[in-house]
Amino acid sequence: MNVRKAVVPVAGLGTRFLPATKAIPKEMLTVVDRPTIQYIVEEIVASGIKEVVLVTASGKSAIENHFDYSFELETFLAQKGKMDLLREVRHISGLIEVVSIRQKEPLGLGHAIKVTEPVIGNEPFVVVLGDDMVDATVPCVFQMLKVFDKFQKSVVAIQKVPLDEAHRYGIVEGEEVAEGVYKVERLIEKPSPGTSKSDLAIIGRYVLSPDIYSCLNRTLPGVGGEIQLTDALDYLRKKQGLYAYKFKGNRYDAGDKMGYLQATVNYALAHSDLGERFKAYLQKLVANLDE
Repeated sequence: MNVRKAVVPVAGLGTRFLPATKAIPKEMLTVVDRPTIQYIVEEIVASGIKEVVLVTASGKSAIENHFDYSFELETFLAQKGKMDLLREVRHISGLIEVVSIRQKEPLGLGHAIKVTEPVIGNEPFVVVLGDDMVDATVPCVFQMLKVFDKFQKSVVAIQKVPLDEAHRYGIVEGEEVAEGVYKVERLIEKPSPGTSKSDLAIIGRYVLSPDIYSCLNRTLPGVGGEIQLTDALDYLRKKQGLYAYKFKGNRYDAGDKMGYLQATVNYALAHSDLGERFKAYLQKLVANLDE
C-alpha cells in the first residue's frame, strides 16, 4: 500500500534549550543555515511524501509560518534583486502541503500520534520526530519505506547504542531476518539497567499501519504518566507483527545540546559554501588547543 502522509510531532516545550526556546520553538533553532524542522521536511519530501501533518501546541505558529507563502518577504527580495534568496524562500513554501493539529495536553508521543487519526484515516503513514536529524546518502525515511514494501508490516528505525545508555531509549529485542532488518520479539521503554541485553535503540522514524490507532486507544499511561508509543507498538507487534530496521546514516538528537552541536559541526563541514573554510578553522582551533 502506498504511503502518502507523514506525521511530525512538534508540540514539545523544548525545556532542554531554555532560555533560547522561551519564545522560539526548538524545531526552529538553526543548524548552519536552516531550522532543524526544514531538514526533517526535506527528508520526507525526498522520500516521495508531500502531505505533512504537524502536531503542534500553543506558541508553535512559527513552524507553520516557515512553510507558508510570504508575500511581503518575496516582494521585498524581488525588488532588491536578491534572486538567490527569493528562490530559496519559494522553495521552502512549495515543499509540502501542511495540515496542523493541536495536541492540547502534553500527554506523550503516543498521544501526539493518536490525535492525528481523523486526518490520517485508514492508511499507513510515516512518523518523523521534529528534532531527530539523520544525515544519509539515501534518506532514512526512503530506506524504511523499502523495508515496509518488502515485509508489509510496520517498521521502526533503530541504531546501536552503548548498553549503559540503553535506559534512555525504547529498546528492541529480536532476530535479524535480513541485512539490518529484525523481526521484533520484545519492546521495552527505557529499561532499567540489567533488564535487557539488547543495544538496539528506537530512534525518531516509524512507518506505521493504521492499526496503531486501535493500539493507542488501549494503551494506558506509562513511564512519566504519558501514553508511550513504545507500549502501543508492543500491542501492534502482538496483533500483526513488527520489524525494526538499522538504517544507514548518521543520526543526531538535535533536541539535546550535545547532539545539536554535533549536528551543527557535521552539517557545516558538508556545506557547499562553508565546508572548506570551516574545516580550516577547526584544524587551526585544534592545533591551538594542542599547544
